[in-house]
This record gives sequence, structure tokens and C-alpha cells, in this order.
Amino acid sequence: MGQIEQQTATLAGGCFWCLEAVFEQVPGVVRVVSGYTGGTLDNPDYEAVCSGQTGHAEVVRITFDPATISFHQLLEIFFSIHDPTTLNRQGNDVGTQYRSAIFCHGEQQYSEAEAMIASLNDRHIWPAPIVTEVSPAPEFYPAEDYHQHYYAQHPEQGYCQFIIAPKLEKFRKLFSGRL
Repeated sequence: MGQIEQQTATLAGGCFWCLEAVFEQVPGVVRVVSGYTGGTLDNPDYEAVCSGQTGHAEVVRITFDPATISFHQLLEIFFSIHDPTTLNRQGNDVGTQYRSAIFCHGEQQYSEAEAMIASLNDRHIWPAPIVTEVSPAPEFYPAEDYHQHYYAQHPEQGYCQFIIAPKLEKFRKLFSGRL
């Protein structure tokens, strides 16, 4: 019997520092890389993406072991740690670079993402419909080194204390049985 290959998920839900901090805690997640995707500029940098003119979103590219955690379970976490009903914003982060998006690696991920969004909308989990973009994964560009493992390296920074730490706490409470 062959070993199951690692898989990739690419998710956008506001600032990549927030998503990275959470997904680095998840058993079965092998690697998390903050970066940019979904835009028109080749090899974008943080300044260009923050201008809102490139079309790129801040994303995390997650390498995971599907024998330990499924794509569906990653989506459950994803939808619990950001507001998928606000178009092009998460809290005070505003612009297309902060949109909610699932960049799918194959038809299976696309089907699972669409099904989960339909189910969440049917159950009225949020007071407004989900606006999360679901599209094929385009070229991924890793963010600059100083963005990688940002929360782990700067937990005392204001944004980390007031924005990321509460998201991590919420995640730990909701998913304590999986940690």
C-alpha cells in the first residue's frame, strides 16, 4: 500500500499573519508559507500588493498530510477564524488584497469548497451570505522573509496582541479536541 502524498491548500482571509499563526498550530499541517496570489503582477512585493492595484490577495499556502487532516477540516478552521461575509475586508484591513478566497488545487477541492459554502449559507451561520471567492489556484509568490512566521517571531507587536492573539484563542477553544 502506497503512502498518501502531501497536498496543498491556498487560502485568503485577511492578513496572512493571522491565517499563518492559526494554521501553524494545526496537527497535520506540514508547512505554512505566507504569500500573494490571484493578481496580474509577476513577482509582487508587499508594498505593491498593499497598494490594492495588483489584484493579488494575501494568502497562506498550506502543505498538509491528508492522512491526518482533510481539506474539509482545513476549511472548517478557515471559516471559523475570519468573516467570509465582508467583501474585500477583514476588520480594519480593507482592500481586495484582504478578500476571502479559496484558491483550489483541483476539482475535488473546488467541489468541497462550493459544498461547504452552500451548507454554511443554508444553515445561516452568519447574518449575511458568504462572499468567499472560489477559483483555481494561480501562480503563488512567497512573501518576503520577514512575513514568514510573523506571529511566532513578534508576539509582543501590537497587531499580534490585539488582532492575532484573540483569533488564536478562539481557534484553540473551538478546536481544542483536534490539537
